[in-house]
Amino acid sequence: MKVALLASMFFVTALLYASVGFGGGSTYTALLVLAGANYLIIPVISLICNILVVSGNSWRYSRAGLISWARVWPFLVLSVPMAWIGGRVHIPKTIFIGVLAVALLFAGLALLLKPQSKINSGAATSLPLSATVGAGLGLLSGIVGIGGGIFLAPVLHHIGWGKAKEIAALCSLFILVNSVSGLTGQLIKLGGLEQLDLTRPYWLLIPMVLIGGYVGNHMSVKLFSENTVRKMTAILVLFVALRLLWGITLEILSNGTILVQ
Repeated sequence: MKVALLASMFFVTALLYASVGFGGGSTYTALLVLAGANYLIIPVISLICNILVVSGNSWRYSRAGLISWARVWPFLVLSVPMAWIGGRVHIPKTIFIGVLAVALLFAGLALLLKPQSKINSGAATSLPLSATVGAGLGLLSGIVGIGGGIFLAPVLHHIGWGKAKEIAALCSLFILVNSVSGLTGQLIKLGGLEQLDLTRPYWLLIPMVLIGGYVGNHMSVKLFSENTVRKMTAILVLFVALRLLWGITLEILSNGTILVQ
């Protein structure tokens, strides 16, 4: 996959995800895997793109008064250090792609079958439960190179934690802090600038996600309803997940290397 084509797909991903409050890290990671990028630098690129997109979302939600620190900090208190730990974990390429594929499959289904929010902004969650959920998603975020908000959102909707915009605000902030924490862990794991140089061919992805994220953030889904964009995103995520799972199946059958290029 040529960088120009990859950049255009990153633009579309950033636009779609930003329009519904997410960063797109899971799809960036999968696209890089399919493009044949070195899997050691894939999380670094994905997390940087994630940070660029959700920074705008978080700023907008904060200015709108949708982020209540008293309610969001229990989800963040353990997710940040666990994302850093996850970012430092060394895992084989096969396991990395397997975890990513399963995570994407769950994310796609969660988006496609998103439950209706109970719209109970006063819903309370116990500190141990909130911290445990945050810790688990933070660890996954760091390992795979995503923010985790795409998994947190269905949980919050299911328990009626808050209104749709309040949930989107928490997820954006959750993605942002976990992406920053996970990125620091990933950079430490690389251990030097030599491997970081491998990211240079992908420089075009940065301005493309900036533009895509900006457009998506301000578009507020004017062309399509939020429900339509969510379903389009879910179909994209599920397609990529199945593509990765097919590659793993071929590897198991052939006892060779992953055959996704």
